[in-house]
Amino acid sequence: MAAMTSSARPFLNRRLAEFGTTIFAEMSALALRTGSINLGQGFPDTDGPEEIREAAVRALRDGRGNQYPPGPGVPELRHAVADHQLRRYGLAYDPDTEVLVTAGATEAIAASLLALLEPGDEVVALEPYYDSYAACIAMAGARRVPVTLRPSEGRFRLDLDELRDAVTDRTRLLLLNTPHNPTGTVLTRAELAAVAELAVERDLLVVTDEVYEHLVFDDAEHVPLATLPGMRERTVTLGSAGKSFSFTGWKVGWVTAPAPLVTAVRSAKQYLTYVASGPFQYAVAEALALPETYFEDFRADMRAKRDLLAGGLAEAGFGVYVPSGTYFVTTDVRPLGETDGVAFCRSLPERAGVVAIPNAVFYDHREEGAPFVRFAFCKRTEVLQDAVTRLKGLAHA
Repeated sequence: MAAMTSSARPFLNRRLAEFGTTIFAEMSALALRTGSINLGQGFPDTDGPEEIREAAVRALRDGRGNQYPPGPGVPELRHAVADHQLRRYGLAYDPDTEVLVTAGATEAIAASLLALLEPGDEVVALEPYYDSYAACIAMAGARRVPVTLRPSEGRFRLDLDELRDAVTDRTRLLLLNTPHNPTGTVLTRAELAAVAELAVERDLLVVTDEVYEHLVFDDAEHVPLATLPGMRERTVTLGSAGKSFSFTGWKVGWVTAPAPLVTAVRSAKQYLTYVASGPFQYAVAEALALPETYFEDFRADMRAKRDLLAGGLAEAGFGVYVPSGTYFVTTDVRPLGETDGVAFCRSLPERAGVVAIPNAVFYDHREEGAPFVRFAFCKRTEVLQDAVTRLKGLAHA
């Protein structure tokens, strides 16, 4: 076989050429190599409710889902998703035609963008954004147009004028995320009303990633965009069991939308995983029916962990943006005399034995995110306490 020459065509197609190994893989490997506490990737270090784990075991033993489940998802889960949306938000969806189960919300994002975009379409997304957004937009052959959330008065805020100016005749879709990863911002009802008005006025589709819907704190309120006037018929809403029930490895997500949009998304989804997570779908159906006390206790536990980590980071000398939602704290490293969050995160394991994620990787305009670093607080209390103790050494270094 002839050796490849330097002039050979690259293996990776040009749409994905800008995407290498994810920052999560890099930082998790760094945590393992250095024995550091990993507050980088957003996964809990404990399992969710025991009764839901047992429901998955029961499904396995009973032979439910061990073979291919139905393409749209098992009926029990589709009905549970529809019941959840109606009970919590007053949103009525037909479980047979307006609910689609996916391999986590990441597949829901990919299937939605691949189905709804044509090459050359523009997608307006809030920057910083979850890294799969950019990759999926690229795979669809579309162009991303970032609108930057900027810090003001203790939170990252959406400039509605900038959002409006970003929409052009080529804009096909708005891609939103609230509660927002990585900044922890929860868009207000007034902000969402302005987004809805713009979408209706310009006849735009909206894909809204609401996987942290059950993790809002203090006075923040999660308002599904589809509840606002004129939005149900143009909105694809994404949900996830991983974030709400701490079973991220099960990879169970879902889409709710009007039937024509779900049909479109399913057309793409069936050629991605086809189906996934059969036995876990039955367990998640039971999880969605848990009493409100589960969600209250879940929020209270995460709020206490947020306060522990945010307080420790402030004592260590970081500038801290206390999140209103999600399980991430965004910090500013400039008070520590640093300016480059990427370099800071690469050195942090050796300096303090802790791993974090630099927010710059979630930006097109990397200079906007350069000084910001994200820490996850979805860990055991004793792990967070250890991390805080280690990080406090930075203030005296």
